[in-house]
Amino acid sequence: EGGEMEGAPCIILWTRGRKTGHVRKTPLMRVADGEGRYAVIASMGGAPDHPVWYHNIIATPDEVALQDGAELKRYTAHEATGEEKAAWWARAVEVYPPYDDYQAATDRVIPLLVLDPQ
Repeated sequence: EGGEMEGAPCIILWTRGRKTGHVRKTPLMRVADGEGRYAVIASMGGAPDHPVWYHNIIATPDEVALQDGAELKRYTAHEATGEEKAAWWARAVEVYPPYDDYQAATDRVIPLLVLDPQ
């Protein structure tokens, strides 16, 4: 059901494997706007590659679910850019400050995806 991870609130991201078609569940930091939208940050701790779940979302952006506590809902994802990304990134760093360190540790631009309720 999520709860906390590294002292911060977390959610469970549900994606469909782009190769297997199986449901994949990934705990991530909870970054929300209070209006039903969430952001998921593909940081992978500053690793040089994007996490697998990022590729799954890009392949099927309308087959995403997010579990916040006991509540599970479906979402449609899009990758944020420009001002939208900057605003969400600031919110994400408030929740979990190491995101800035992760971006500094890698040459890739860490993707941030916004999840809109279906």
